[in-house]
Amino acid sequence: MKRTYKFDDNDSVVFRGDGEPRTAKTLLRRLNEFSESHQLVDDDFSLGGLVGELETEMATILGKPAAIFMPTGTLANHLAIRKHAGTHGRAVVQEQSHIFNDTGDSIQRLSGINLVPLAQNRVYFDANELDKAYKTSVTGRVLNPISVVSIETPVRRQHGQVVPWEHLKTLTKFCKTHNIPCHLDGARIFMQSAVTGKSVKEYSALFDSVYVSLYKYLGTPFGSILAGEEEFIDGMFHERRMFGGGLANASIVAALALNGLKGFDSKFSDSIEKATQLFQSLNKLELIKIHKFEHGSNIHRLVISGDVSLDDLISELKSYGIFIYKEPNNEIYLHINATILNRSNEEIVSAFSDSLSKSSVN
Repeated sequence: MKRTYKFDDNDSVVFRGDGEPRTAKTLLRRLNEFSESHQLVDDDFSLGGLVGELETEMATILGKPAAIFMPTGTLANHLAIRKHAGTHGRAVVQEQSHIFNDTGDSIQRLSGINLVPLAQNRVYFDANELDKAYKTSVTGRVLNPISVVSIETPVRRQHGQVVPWEHLKTLTKFCKTHNIPCHLDGARIFMQSAVTGKSVKEYSALFDSVYVSLYKYLGTPFGSILAGEEEFIDGMFHERRMFGGGLANASIVAALALNGLKGFDSKFSDSIEKATQLFQSLNKLELIKIHKFEHGSNIHRLVISGDVSLDDLISELKSYGIFIYKEPNNEIYLHINATILNRSNEEIVSAFSDSLSKSSVN
């Protein structure tokens, strides 16, 4: 009898998301793993306990003097920009950024800070664009200078493409020269570091503050970390609570994040290396081609040619415990994450080969 796979099985390969599947079953398993060697010390409204331990650990990893837990990345980015800019001025962001597209104008509505979107439909803006925006802000009839610059990398709306290292250095140098605080929306910076070979600490050092997601790849159901100088973080728990983010207890999330940090760098690096070899092998098959983006990280485009039913292909692969997903525009993107380590490349290639054959219309 043929086995029926689920996407959260330990031996499934799931080409979606940056981390391993998060379900009630997997969360409980990971929490039990952590509790076998650690005491679950409670926090008090997100202060102290395991939350404090996580903040200290993340500050060290990021090379910043202090860090604070936030329940969401939306809040972390908002409070970072608010702290840098106050409740006035302008914040430069990428037009494709999460801050500009996915937060309902919260920074404008709740903190009175206007966003200046640059690099329309592109991964990043360059120093010339930033210089033009800066000069415009200080030469108008009413002085309205740029108060903070926020840079997101990788950019999920651009299929996880990254802002190249040299551009980050140039942009942050411009900000330092003009005394403009610079914030890193580094939700996926741990993943980017594994892809580029630059350490998380190197990226963080370029910026005055940095936000990192806990749930995207560290195995938590929600949560984030915001790090910066002591005076930047000091007292920010008041703003966190003012915006409704002072959770009564967040120690379970902290425990899961601390558990996820163990060996993440090597595990994700192994995943990227394995995927590189896998995609080379898959590209030797007929009817299939995997494309890498110019500044890509862990997302690749899968193109199927010939008379192959995508729905049938997805169904056939699922029967082998391999999960791919069709976007609304019928495109398929393969996201590299640690689940790729669950099966050998030979098994995965064989499953694709058999599934392509069975899904052919002719």
